[in-house]
Amino acid sequence: MTSAWITEAVRRIERDYQRSADTHLIPIELPALAGVQIYLKDESTHPTGSLKHRLARSLFLYGLCNGWIREDTTIIESSSGSTAVSEAYFARLLGLPFVAVMPRSTSAAKVAQIAFYGGRSHFVERGDQVYAEAERLARECNGHYMDQFTYAERATDWRGNNNIADSIFQQMRAEPHPVPRWIVVGAGTGGTSATIGRYLRYQGHASQLCVVDPERSVFFDYWHDRTRPDVTSEQPSRIEGIGRPRVEPSFVPGVIDRMLRVPDAASYAALRVLEQRVGKRFGGSTGTDFCGALQLACELRAQGQAGSIVTLACDGGERYLDTYYDDAWLQAQGHDIAPWVQRLQAACGSGWWTAG
Repeated sequence: MTSAWITEAVRRIERDYQRSADTHLIPIELPALAGVQIYLKDESTHPTGSLKHRLARSLFLYGLCNGWIREDTTIIESSSGSTAVSEAYFARLLGLPFVAVMPRSTSAAKVAQIAFYGGRSHFVERGDQVYAEAERLARECNGHYMDQFTYAERATDWRGNNNIADSIFQQMRAEPHPVPRWIVVGAGTGGTSATIGRYLRYQGHASQLCVVDPERSVFFDYWHDRTRPDVTSEQPSRIEGIGRPRVEPSFVPGVIDRMLRVPDAASYAALRVLEQRVGKRFGGSTGTDFCGALQLACELRAQGQAGSIVTLACDGGERYLDTYYDDAWLQAQGHDIAPWVQRLQAACGSGWWTAG
């Protein structure tokens, strides 16, 4: 019976995949940067609205095929929101209970989406408490702790099989510069950067991988000093979905060619500039991605080089209307984004940029 249930569960997930179209690749108009094109891969168009839909699908298949998930298994995850939303979707697809362990500061919109898919949110006060609490709950109910931070880099086939890197290169085939000079992503688990970095090496592409990191995250520090795997931050990242207070097991620094630290105010400002450019709102991590891509584009232009840069829109902005898009919230957090908006607009319109 268990074997038959697992076979049917895998088929359900595969049928769901076949019903889902690929995500769009949007060119961003940058008049000042002639010869350099930035593309935004819009992962917000997944059924659950974020890049984490890919990860959740892979984690469920990984757990099923390893025999960790059965017909009566309660699924537990430690997540700040988007992964939990996507995992709640797949748990409902398989008829399984789902519990997300998350910081109390997680946006209300994400909590509501988890509930919409039948999941339950279990709150802790600090971000560094999610790991132990998720493990405790899994033991208590004899469930399965998905542990995205450990298994993200293992669950996805980085060689191809329509992973996000393969999708990017398929969509870029007819573009003026089909092999990007840079692919720019943030790191939450580190799974996406590991998949893309490995894929680039396996396929022999000349593209380089840049990972952008927000304030309060330790990934940037660890990448620059590999002797400090135990480095931690006392404060959680303010950019939901990326940046961590510890070095996660799925973060693979060796596949990364460059890292950039992006101020949080710059990420918030970039959301306003992107909305002007593409007519759509995105989450904070997309702002971080765009800042990194724009800096690299300006550097290429200053060097007289042409080429393409691909970055990710990780989720939609509807989840953040009461935070990142709320001027009162930004002011209460002590962020003045006006100088950064001007700076980013200038970079888009006149190619002006100085790092830092």
